[in-house]
Amino acid sequence: MAQASMLTDVVQKFVSNTPNIQGAALVTPDGLSLVSVLPNDMDEERTAAMSAAMLSLGERIGQELSRGIVDRIVVEGEKGYGVMVSCGEEAVLLVLATKESKQGLLFLEIKRIAKDLITLLG
Repeated sequence: MAQASMLTDVVQKFVSNTPNIQGAALVTPDGLSLVSVLPNDMDEERTAAMSAAMLSLGERIGQELSRGIVDRIVVEGEKGYGVMVSCGEEAVLLVLATKESKQGLLFLEIKRIAKDLITLLG
């Protein structure tokens, strides 16, 4: 239970303290939500399932295209970014960011939180 609380704290602080971040979710590879700090208009269960499916599909595409291990999947839309990264074999992290986000800084911050989450997930 302490681990779940620590995961929640890390994700909540990331969303609250990182500029241009609108939300984040940590989900299992099966698409079940572990931690969710998403905008109110987003369905947590659907978002979790789509995030896991998208990363899994992206990894398979990366293999088929001989691109090696996939670092991240990025969905860029007119309102901003959805970035998915693997947190080991235990979880997938989805980060929602505004269009004003600088991609280099965004990816750096995501890499940092992913590292922290991987450590907590053990």
